[in-house]
Amino acid sequence: MSGKKPAGRKSRFETSSGIEIGPAYTAGSLAPGLGERLGRAGEYPFTRGIHEAMYRSRPWTMRQYAGFGDAEESNRRYRYLLEQGQTGLSVAFDLPTQMGYDSDAPRAEGEVGKVGVAIATAEDMGRLMDSIPQETVSVSMTINATASTLLAFYLALAEKRGVAFDRLNGTVQNDILKEYAARGTYIYPLEPSMRLTTDLIAFCFDRVPQWNTISISGYHIREAGATASQELAFTLGDGLAYVEAAVKAGLDVDAFAPRLSFFFNSHNEFFEEIAKFRAARRMWARYMKERFKAKNPRSWMLRFHTQTAGSTLTAQQPENNVVRVTLQALAAVLGGTQSLHTNSMDEALGLPSGGAVHTALRTQQILAEESGAADVVDPLAGSYFVESLTDSLEAEATKILSEVEAMGGMPRAIEQGWVQREIHRSAYAAQRKIEDGELTVVGVNKYREETGEDARPASFHPSGDAVERQVERLRAYRAARSDAAAGLSRRALEAGAGGTANLLPLILECVRAGVTLGEISDSLRSQWGEYVPSKAF
Repeated sequence: MSGKKPAGRKSRFETSSGIEIGPAYTAGSLAPGLGERLGRAGEYPFTRGIHEAMYRSRPWTMRQYAGFGDAEESNRRYRYLLEQGQTGLSVAFDLPTQMGYDSDAPRAEGEVGKVGVAIATAEDMGRLMDSIPQETVSVSMTINATASTLLAFYLALAEKRGVAFDRLNGTVQNDILKEYAARGTYIYPLEPSMRLTTDLIAFCFDRVPQWNTISISGYHIREAGATASQELAFTLGDGLAYVEAAVKAGLDVDAFAPRLSFFFNSHNEFFEEIAKFRAARRMWARYMKERFKAKNPRSWMLRFHTQTAGSTLTAQQPENNVVRVTLQALAAVLGGTQSLHTNSMDEALGLPSGGAVHTALRTQQILAEESGAADVVDPLAGSYFVESLTDSLEAEATKILSEVEAMGGMPRAIEQGWVQREIHRSAYAAQRKIEDGELTVVGVNKYREETGEDARPASFHPSGDAVERQVERLRAYRAARSDAAAGLSRRALEAGAGGTANLLPLILECVRAGVTLGEISDSLRSQWGEYVPSKAF
């Protein structure tokens, strides 16, 4: 024996967050007090999960994020997914809908129905939900700046169908802070945008009690290039800002906190992702109990949806994406997610095809029904490595949050451009590692195959007449309504925007009067203007 250590594959083993990974872990790797940090599943601090039995009592909600073309095309995809065993809908909206423009607006040209479904009117929402029972199907809507309007469309449809608001179950993302930090689909300045967020929370507490009023999203922060610890810190920081804003608006924390939910990314580093989800629950429980003095244990619970990492999908050798998605989904399940979307293997090429979506859904079903991963609560609890990584991620995220809070919280840190700069630095560093070969991407910078375009699967495209059909229907909708009623409701909304009253009832009145999404957004623009970002670099 020479006594020399064997050479490693890398000069340094570390996670995306820069946490160094040792060769092996023992009981001595853990700080004292593990039992207190763990607790039991379903009990504070919820490290092991928010439900005692977890998936033994019911599996996670299986949602496939989908939307394209007009409402009719998307409705066909939704009904197909529900027939195949999907248990909840997750709606993707096109950029004009997200940015508050009607489908026939000049700024919408070329973008209608491209990255999601075009919804400009209450009638569009009716077509989107055709033959889908609102009282039994949970609907999640990934919408932020115009979340209040889309919820109003959904509520108006329920009224038309005779479905009571208190029977509706679903989620609006309604997370505007991460738009300023990472994604960019904001409209108004930060302060009135936060008002819309809290108005929606207060309205649903009174009128739509089963609705999840906000999905605080780290997914897009991670997709923009953040590390796992940054995703954790910035997401919880956004959550703290919303709780503070709601309390400041006069809401009791135990009245609204049980309906808050989160949305995380599940990235490639398997164990780091599991540890991230466990640390998130523990940190949130502590903040809610100790900082906000919440008394209801449900206010301490961090409930979350997970989507596998779109930014890790490759156009090269797209079949490899099935493996990536499976590992990412398994990490989310082992981390205790309540809801899951699995990306399709061809999404790096364009909108997912029906066959690829089918495989993505079957991936979840195999994990739930065949793997045994759902049979045991928090099966990696007590693992020296996973517990050490959970502690390290909590410590790193807490350190980042301390810097944020020293600036006055996430809204101020975003306004100063600090959050954006930190995300950009991490994205640049990761890309450099890929280009230098330090970070392997199979099929891209290692194990490449020189194949032509013919080897790639055909991309999916919505039907060519969807945009024309959408615009024609929108113009007919305006022509058929009462302009007097529409104008009266818009003026009431504009007056309300200049005051302090909750705006959701006024937006709902606009929808009942036939006002379109773009017109509602323009009424608010006329009072608040638009947000102009500072330079982040």
